Amino acid sequence: LDSFLTERGGAYRGGISSPLSAMSACSRLSPYLAWGNLSTRQVVQATRERLRQVDPRWAASLQAFESRLHWRCHFIQKLEDEPRIEFTNFVRAYDGLREAQFNRESFTAWQLGETGYPMIDACMRMLRATGWLNFRMRSMLMAFAAYDLWLHWQEPAHHLARLFLDYEPGIHYPQVQMQSGTAGHATIRLYNPVKQGQDQDPRGAFVRRWIPALARVPDSFVHAPWLLPEGQQEALGCRIGRDYPAPIVDHARAVTEARARIAQIRRSPALAAAVARVFERHGSRRRPPAGPRGPRRRSAPGTPSGQDDRQLSLF
Repeated sequence: LDSFLTERGGAYRGGISSPLSAMSACSRLSPYLAWGNLSTRQVVQATRERLRQVDPRWAASLQAFESRLHWRCHFIQKLEDEPRIEFTNFVRAYDGLREAQFNRESFTAWQLGETGYPMIDACMRMLRATGWLNFRMRSMLMAFAAYDLWLHWQEPAHHLARLFLDYEPGIHYPQVQMQSGTAGHATIRLYNPVKQGQDQDPRGAFVRRWIPALARVPDSFVHAPWLLPEGQQEALGCRIGRDYPAPIVDHARAVTEARARIAQIRRSPALAAAVARVFERHGSRRRPPAGPRGPRRRSAPGTPSGQDDRQLSLF
């Protein structure tokens, strides 16, 4: 906590998305909060005290950090209020969407970090080795399981829960369902693993650290090594299908099919009523400020105060 508030915290805003910078820019307090070594009250009070001392460059980062402490409590309250969401879909209209089509081979490849998508595999391998991963990459792992591999969220959720050093059920299950599209949010959160790699690890340093087979692959191919000509693969010691897996699924085709399947349910008259029930029970009651066209609508369930739900996490 002291190192974050006095040394590392200035990089929090803007530094928590990439696994390269997140290792130091994130607070790294989540295990201590999950295990009770620190209380939320202690962290909030220390953050506010530091805010009275810092210059404006730090203030924006610490304010963003404190807002995620509020979100943390918001999510924990969801499970406290409705414990069933550990076991069943948030919106029951999605029951049966994926359950009968669980592919064990795809799940195992995802678990082991052998999907053939370097950014997915590097993140899973880091998580398996360290017990920690920044939030954006956690979301990407879960979205890949849900949309690319079309896996029902429960077994991936259990696997991640066993790996996370900072496992907190109240955050875990709402977030897993949000990233799987069963929580009733209007937006489907899809992550292109190649683009995420190019955006968050443009030189491939993170990928190469966790996937030694890609050590000699050029930057321009490190996030899509299957595009390398076969002769060049051989010369670089990275033959796809031998030294590193070929992609187990075609991302573009998989997400197109996923969108179509979800769209069928979204056209159902029952869905709107089911989402409304979740919203009434779990939507934020905080009133956001009025905009130029009058007061904004209340937040969707899982999205406090109208904030973008892609970044709802302290981690």
